[in-house]
Amino acid sequence: MKVSVVILNWNGRDFLEKFLPAVVAHSEGCAEVVVADNASRDGSIEFLKDRYPQIRLIEHPENGGFSKGYNDALRQVDAEYYVLLNSDVEVTENWIVPIIEMMDADPSIAACQPKIRSFHERSKFEYAGAAGGFIDAYGYPFCRGRIFDVLEDDQGQYDDACEVFWATGACLFVRAEAYHALGGLDEDFFAHMEEIDFCWRLKNSGYKIMYCPDSTVFHVGGGSLPKESPRKTYLNFRNNLSLLVKNLPAKRLGWVLFVRYLLDMFAWLNFLVKGRRGDAAAVWSAYSHFLRSLPRNMRKRRALQQPDAEQVLWGSIVFEHFARGVMVFSELKKSKWH
Repeated sequence: MKVSVVILNWNGRDFLEKFLPAVVAHSEGCAEVVVADNASRDGSIEFLKDRYPQIRLIEHPENGGFSKGYNDALRQVDAEYYVLLNSDVEVTENWIVPIIEMMDADPSIAACQPKIRSFHERSKFEYAGAAGGFIDAYGYPFCRGRIFDVLEDDQGQYDDACEVFWATGACLFVRAEAYHALGGLDEDFFAHMEEIDFCWRLKNSGYKIMYCPDSTVFHVGGGSLPKESPRKTYLNFRNNLSLLVKNLPAKRLGWVLFVRYLLDMFAWLNFLVKGRRGDAAAVWSAYSHFLRSLPRNMRKRRALQQPDAEQVLWGSIVFEHFARGVMVFSELKKSKWH
């Protein structure tokens, strides 16, 4: 098939039972559906073999995380386009064709995402992706439709196709040639922010990342780790520092890391004040691991390009939100964008 929808599953049988029927129904005739399983122990494999024998199943011997799970699977999938789809996503009719048509029309588009709305609050955008992802000067990600924990209602305000900085890994359309040319997702990330690192590398290689509003999916979120989890805190802080080292231009790297340290210590103190000692400890663990892995990340950096990327907020989203009271994407001043 021209398009392969690849669902990476880890102990997600309940999600497969709930959402796989729509994926199969709304992909028929335009995409192959593949499930790659990360050594699940909840009966997922037995369920798939019994209920969906027509679906290709790739069984990994261990749970190598989101990055390795997809890299290992996609080496076995022959298609022009991959769709990396979380198991906790409800797709809708005609969710594939508009994005593939957009990417076919412009070979410089390497990745694209649909509109991501919340499964539980269906009028709102969903945290992981919303209407396309961006990043500020200090590496903090945010979205059209989501700044920190503030989620906007979808009232058509982001119904324009546009170039973005990153596309969500919850439903990521990617050109297979570009995926393999860049070595896929960074397996050292394990999970969380690997798609931001990947999209940054794509942009630094001259590709575009796009948002397509003509396709909509609904995302549950927190399918692998709950939102408030020390493990998730650890991965987010650690991986965010790694992607900065790998992708920032040399002229900004030292200053950005210094400012990030100050901001992250503020976050650490905030966790302590709120009694979230597990999250506070996770911040220190993230920095400890980051320092140990710095030589490895510097070696990766030397193999990459680091131009000044576009679609970056040349300021601090932390300051804009917590000091200036910016709650929605449209309130960010255009003069602050590069």
